[in-house]
Order: sequence, then C-alpha cells, then structure tokens
Amino acid sequence: MTSSSDRSPAVEARGNLTYEVRTYGCQMNVHDSERLSGLLEDAGYVRAPEGSDGDADIVVFNTCAVRENADNKLYGNLGHLAPKKASRPGMQIAVGGCLAQKDRDTIVKRAPWVDVVFGTHNIGKLPVLLERARVQEEAQVEIAESLEAFPSTLPTRRESAYAAWVSISVGCNNTCTFCIVPALRGKEKDRRTGDILAEIEALVAEGVSEITLLGQNVNAYGSDIGDREAFSKLLRACGNIDGLERVRFTSPHPRDFTDDVIAAMAETPNVMPQLHMPMQSGSDTVLKAMRRSYRQDRYLGIIEKVRAAMPDAAISTDIIVGFPGETEEDFEQTMHVVREARFANAFTFQYSKRPGTPAATMENQIPKKVVQERYERLVALQEEISWEENKKQVGRTLELMVAEGEGRKDGTTHRLSGRAPDNRLVHFTKPDQEVRPGDVVTVEITYAAPHHLLAEGAALDVRRTRAGDAWEKRNAAEAAQPAGVMLGLPSIGVPEPLPAATGGCAAH
Repeated sequence: MTSSSDRSPAVEARGNLTYEVRTYGCQMNVHDSERLSGLLEDAGYVRAPEGSDGDADIVVFNTCAVRENADNKLYGNLGHLAPKKASRPGMQIAVGGCLAQKDRDTIVKRAPWVDVVFGTHNIGKLPVLLERARVQEEAQVEIAESLEAFPSTLPTRRESAYAAWVSISVGCNNTCTFCIVPALRGKEKDRRTGDILAEIEALVAEGVSEITLLGQNVNAYGSDIGDREAFSKLLRACGNIDGLERVRFTSPHPRDFTDDVIAAMAETPNVMPQLHMPMQSGSDTVLKAMRRSYRQDRYLGIIEKVRAAMPDAAISTDIIVGFPGETEEDFEQTMHVVREARFANAFTFQYSKRPGTPAATMENQIPKKVVQERYERLVALQEEISWEENKKQVGRTLELMVAEGEGRKDGTTHRLSGRAPDNRLVHFTKPDQEVRPGDVVTVEITYAAPHHLLAEGAALDVRRTRAGDAWEKRNAAEAAQPAGVMLGLPSIGVPEPLPAATGGCAAH
C-alpha cells in the first residue's frame, strides 16, 4: 500500500471520498474484490461505513454471470442507485466481473448512469477509468481480452488479519457444458511457483497463519508449464514455510486429482485433512453430457484413496440436480454416490440455465417441480449423513483456529467459534482469558448438529499466536478510521442453510 505521505495532492484531495464494493459469486470474485478495495485505498479512497447501502461516493459491483437471472439482479440494483446518483453530483458507479466481461456495452445502454465498465482481465485499471470518466464526463468501457497483470501483483485490502487467499492460477481449460467461466476468464494461466511462495512468506510475516490456494481448477496447476506434479510440489513447499500453520485449497477437479497430490496432503503437516472436490453428478450419462472427464468409478476411487491416506479427512462436494436430460435413474446414481462417499457436507444446487453455455440450449430441460422434488430428497439424505458424520466427532479433542464473525449467536450464548483442522465449524465456551481471532484453542467436542459442533466444557488449552497479534494490531489501527463494509472471507465449510441456487464459478 502507498503511504499517505507518498500520495500526490490529487490523491490527498479525494481522501474523504468513500467507496463500497458489492461482491457476487465465487471465491475468485471475493479475492478480486479484495484487490479492488486495495486499489481504491491505494488511490486515496476510504471505505464507506458499514450499512451505507449505496451512499458511498464510489459504488463498485463485482458481478457473477453464472445464474440465469444475474443480469436482472444487477440492473435492479443499478436502478435502485439511479436516483441516489442523480441527487449526488460526483457519485460514480462501476461494474466489473464476469457479467461485465460478457455484456460489455449492453450495461451502459441499459443503465446509462453507470460511469465505468471493466472486465475480469483488467481490474487494475479501475482507479484510472474512474478518473477518466470524471474528467471526460462520459462512461468508460474497457474490456481486455486477456490478462493484463496477474491479480496478486495488485494492492490488496484483505478481509482477515489471520487468513488469506493466495491465487495460484486464473482461467480454466475445461469445457463443462454448464459453465461459462472459460469464456469469461480465459484459458488457465499459472503463476510462477517462486512468486506464490514469496507472497505466502510475506503474508506470514504480516501475521497470517492460514492460507487457501485458489484457482478455477486449482490442482491443474502446472499444466501451463508442463509439470504434472507442480501442484503436489507446491503443497510440499508450503510445508517448509515457518509460521504457516494451515494450508487449504479450492477447487480441484477430479480429472487432475492424482496420487502425488494425495501423498503430499497426507505427508505435509500443515496441509489440512480437508478436501472439497466437486462431483456435480453421480451418473455417467449426465457426466458425459456435462463434459466432465471422469465417471462414477473414478470419483469414488479418489475418495477411497484419500480416506486410506487420511482417515479423518472431511470431504465435501458440489452437486447439480436436474441437469438437462437427467432421468430418475440418473438421479438415483447421484444418491448412490452420496451414500458411498459420506460427504461431511455438500453444496447442492438446482440446475438453472447459464446464458451462453451449451447446456442452456439442450433438449429435455427438467421441469422445475421435478428438480425441486429431487433436490429436497438429496438435501434430506445429505443432512442425515452430515449429522451422522458429525456425531463421530463427539469425544474428540480438536485444535481450533478462532474465527471472526462465524458464530451468529455467540453473543447470547457466551461462546466463541472456530474451525477444526478439517474445517468443521465448532462453537465453544468462552475461556476466562482473552481469546482473539487467529489464536488457537484446544477443546473436547461434546455435541454434534448437522452443520456445527459444540464444545461445552472449559477449553483445555489456549495458545496466543502471531495471527492473533495481527488481528489485535489491525483492529487497533482501524478503531480510529471509518468503519468498513466487510466483504467477508467465505468459508469452505458447511453452508447454513444449504443454498438453493446454482453454483459459483470456482465450484466446478
């Protein structure tokens, strides 16, 4: 970040201007929004107070294009801001992300009060485009066709002091018929391993103790450089970074999930025993129609190998119900895999058309009533399994990394919340001594619910950490500044409740 003493008079003059970033979609978009916030703060803008609801001087929409009604949601929100903008000279509105990449000039035509439209490949241009729109007094639309700079080279305003996303690749080389990501984010482009490790080391030096490696198809890392074992080597290299306590990654693809990755996970102590691996369907027929390059036997074989190497691993997945042409027999194959795999949890989505994808024009679209009925059966089965799997945790002693904002009832129950190594959410009795987000608490699990665990006894141990110090330092520094609009660091754990819409673009 640029210090205030280094800023030009023009930047200093806008120091009182506020910004708000509204984020939709997958983890990649959330990470991009951290970059957008960093860029704006580096340019001298200040985050708007929480709950400003469009009252900021700059409102940025980081959009998602995977849902059928994504554009309706965007234009509805833009319409809500139109009268505010008309009554506030100087207010600016920017639209970026996947929908901007797809719709381009359409956005300004439908919402002429928008000042800036930018795509997924040129988020670093946002401050320049805002300034250009202000000076020229006309909308600026700039959509790059390929990546201009890897996002991790841009300033960042991270939403957590103790946990961070680290992007290792962008784009995707797959051609899943339900997914529009490759068309909007381009072919896979990998970062240099040395740059990734340098970023992680810098984050750890700032107090971060948990990182999540992020990519549209994260375990295909290395395809850009012709090294099929690059991802497992990266995991092992993370194990050599002092102070890095937890490593996670999302989202892998079964096609690229090789034995060397399983071995690296099992043999690297700070790589957590947790795997989120999208399945999408248990039917070979549907998987073929989806252009998924694996079949049921291959998927279950991976699960079996992971469990053999890491018996305590928590495995989660994504499932789409009601893909075009899905028969009752196809659906029963999905139910079979769920019973066999015994997922800790599943992000279960009802299929809806994604504009611009092959599946949107396929024959035999499934009636909504049928999709809903199947969805409810699948959710009920997974709820039962999630609860049974959580009950197996009762009596175990677990080390939790204390989380911020994950226990909505913590204030009334006098509890705190944290994540176990396998990413299960645990609510625990508040210890007598001070405990900060990022600190580590050892507890015994006493009760299990389908979506969380409880530790009702006294904490067995409390370990203050550098991550907790970083959280404390950050809070103290921000106490005198305007409150921020928190984008949130979404967990990869159990959704509560399970969502009823189509999956994010990183979930494939």
